[in-house]
Amino acid sequence: MVEMGKLLTEGKGKRVYATDDPGKAIVYFKDEAMAFHGLKRGRILGKGEVNNAVSRQFFQLLTKNGIENHYLEQVDNRHSLVRRVEIIPVAVKVRNRAAGSLAKRCGLPVGEKMEPPVVEFALKDDYLDNPLVNGTHIQAMKIATAEEMRQIVQTALKVNDILTEYMKEINIEVIDFKLEFGRFEGRILVADEISPDTARFWDSRTHEPLDIDRFRRDLGNVEQAYQELLHRMMGMDEAGEMRE
Repeated sequence: MVEMGKLLTEGKGKRVYATDDPGKAIVYFKDEAMAFHGLKRGRILGKGEVNNAVSRQFFQLLTKNGIENHYLEQVDNRHSLVRRVEIIPVAVKVRNRAAGSLAKRCGLPVGEKMEPPVVEFALKDDYLDNPLVNGTHIQAMKIATAEEMRQIVQTALKVNDILTEYMKEINIEVIDFKLEFGRFEGRILVADEISPDTARFWDSRTHEPLDIDRFRRDLGNVEQAYQELLHRMMGMDEAGEMRE
C-alpha cells in the first residue's frame, strides 16, 4: 500500500496528497461545501463519503466502457488512490438541459432541452473568476493542442452518453456535469471527480435536484438528496428493493 505524503492541492471539496509512488496520488473528499465563488459556505454531513463512493462508481463504469481515467481504487470511505496526472487547466462542461449559468446567460427557460448537448470550456483560474473560453483561446494560450481538445470533446460526449444511459435506469436525469482531464504518460485521462458536487442530477419524475443545487438554492434536505443518489446508484430503488 502506498503511503500518503504532503498536500499537493486543495479545492472546494477535496484535498490531493502525494504518495511514495510518483505516479500516484491520494484524494480526500471533504464535507465542506462552497457556492457562488466562496460567498456561501457550509457543511454537508457525509458528503465526502458519498462523493467518494459516487465517483468510484462512475469511474469504474467509464473503465468498463473503455474510457481511460485516473481512478485506481478506493482506500477507505473518504480516500481514493488515483494516477497522478498533469491537470489541463480547463473545465469541460456538458449540458443536456438549460440550468444554472447557461439559463441566465442565454435567457433560456430552466429545463429546456439542449439538442445537441452543449459543450463549454472554462479556464480554471479563480482569480479571473473561471471565464468561459473557446478552442482557439485554449490553443493560443498553449494550454492544449487542437488534437487534444478534439479528443477531450469526443471523450466528454461519450461520457455523457454513458452516464445518461446508466442514470436513466435508476430514474435520474443527467442535466449537466463538469469534467477535468489530465495528461499521464502521453495519454489524456478523465480526472478529478464525477459527483453531485460537479453535476446536476434530477429525479426524472419529480425533477427535484439530487445535487449541490439544493445547497446553493437553500432547498433543504441536502444530506438526504446526496444519500438518495448514492442509494439508487448502489443498486436500490426507493422502496429499498434491489434493482433487477
